[in-house]
Amino acid sequence: MNRLIIKIIFLIYISFSLSCSYEPLYSGKSYNFGIEKIKFEEKGEKDANKIIENKFKLIQEVNDKNFRKYTLLIKTSKIKKIVSKDSKGDPVKFELVLIADFEVIENEKILLDKKIERKNIYDNKSDKFKLEQTEKIIIENLASSISDMILSSIIILNDN
Repeated sequence: MNRLIIKIIFLIYISFSLSCSYEPLYSGKSYNFGIEKIKFEEKGEKDANKIIENKFKLIQEVNDKNFRKYTLLIKTSKIKKIVSKDSKGDPVKFELVLIADFEVIENEKILLDKKIERKNIYDNKSDKFKLEQTEKIIIENLASSISDMILSSIIILNDN
């Protein structure tokens, strides 16, 4: 029993001393461009829009005149489909698709017009609250992935 406690303490000590140096994707890096404005279509998926907007708020606006400033126009939509049903006709699996159409604009000129689609298949739950929480987490993950892809597209565009 005593050796087990010593091993656990040793493992905890090692894990703390060798922990990774986590750094948020957006805040730790400096980019040679800034996001002047982010505009969302009113009919878009509000939860996804908030997540995307919060990710891009971490990119600080650049005041240097040599850096490019972009405006983003983003339209998001969500589609929830039934993928499979049981013998009674009740849904067993769902597919959640999050779509983002975005434009990157500089000086009122559209530089990039692109559509990104991310999807996830998940099981139905008898508890509707748990199902709703699962869908929120999935939307959060899909929106985060979409914002990463939008940022990557802007970086590639800016390098050209």
